[in-house]
Amino acid sequence: QVQLVESGGGLVQAGGSLRLSCAASGRTFSSYDMGWFRQAPGKEREFVAGIRRVLGLTYYGDSVKGRFTISRDNAKNTVYLQMNSLKPEDTAVYYCAAATGRVAVRRAPDEYDYWGQGTQVTVSS
Repeated sequence: QVQLVESGGGLVQAGGSLRLSCAASGRTFSSYDMGWFRQAPGKEREFVAGIRRVLGLTYYGDSVKGRFTISRDNAKNTVYLQMNSLKPEDTAVYYCAAATGRVAVRRAPDEYDYWGQGTQVTVSS
């Protein structure tokens, strides 16, 4: 089992940047595929980015491609989400998630086994 704690959210103006961090407990962080999701009020949870445990391969949701970058540091048990060129529509609670098993690409929330508590990102216009 793994516990996830997000940090780095806050208020930023449109066009600005933020970096979210997700710290994981446990000694087997490198064995998890990791992902970031977000959820705005009244909307479904949306896939943002994923990074596989194998080779650190990354993939993104269409709405953030080219602006956001996911990365991981297995030595620090941490996954990051660098968010650039932020837009008001990026405003949401951002969640970190971890998954076990052999799936190449995970874009659905039910494909992840563990979740953090979320961190609020607000982008003002």
